[in-house]
Amino acid sequence: MANGGIMTKRSRELSPGGGRPAGGPMHVIWEYAKSLAIAFLLAIVIKTSIVEAYKIPSGSMEDTLLVGDFLLANKFLYGSHLPLVNYRFPAIRDPKPGDVVIFKFPNDPSVNYIKRCVAVGGQTVEVRNKRLYVDGEFVPLPANGKFTNGERVEPGARSARDNFGPYKVPEGNFFMMGDNRDNSYDSRFWGTVPRDLVQGKAMVIHWSWGTDEKAPSWSWRDPLSVGQAFLYNAAHFFGRVRWNRLGDVIR
Repeated sequence: MANGGIMTKRSRELSPGGGRPAGGPMHVIWEYAKSLAIAFLLAIVIKTSIVEAYKIPSGSMEDTLLVGDFLLANKFLYGSHLPLVNYRFPAIRDPKPGDVVIFKFPNDPSVNYIKRCVAVGGQTVEVRNKRLYVDGEFVPLPANGKFTNGERVEPGARSARDNFGPYKVPEGNFFMMGDNRDNSYDSRFWGTVPRDLVQGKAMVIHWSWGTDEKAPSWSWRDPLSVGQAFLYNAAHFFGRVRWNRLGDVIR
């Protein structure tokens, strides 16, 4: 019976005499085109509305996130945005203190930033001699946060880095800081992040590619350099991948 069922299906799919799909080659092309179009649309919807991948280009979130980390972000949690129709889904919740958030940089919305939310609208932020206080309560560094300059307090023009506020965050805005507190260009310098610029919450590291000062640089204008870089990275692949970071949940 099983073989009979298969044969019956094949007999419906094949033309009566030629063994080719009914409708000819154009029918096959059309079916493939529809499948590809559906897959493409689904990929766009997932990327813009549910989960998106990001690469870490700087050390402002060290050692929570390292240069060369690739992460996935949950865009649905904060209310994902559908392009073209300019529609935003209702949020499950807003960012809260402690969340690692991807957002559009207020001074240049074409650039994505990633920082940790330390305060929300209505809360008061103050930095005193590097120590962060929110509503008067001391907030310790995240588990993997750090001060690269130790206890030394920066005087003068960069005082906002080590001494800031008190400042009350406007409603509908978020105060963001990098976990690498001495080397982060964040809300202490350029202000808060409006709600409509929030993109998603960092979830997990799915890939991590370590830096290598000996790795040759490459450019599409120089095909030879591309080949050299490929061969070098292939030879050092297992050494450059940070295997211990793959799958790490971002906290």
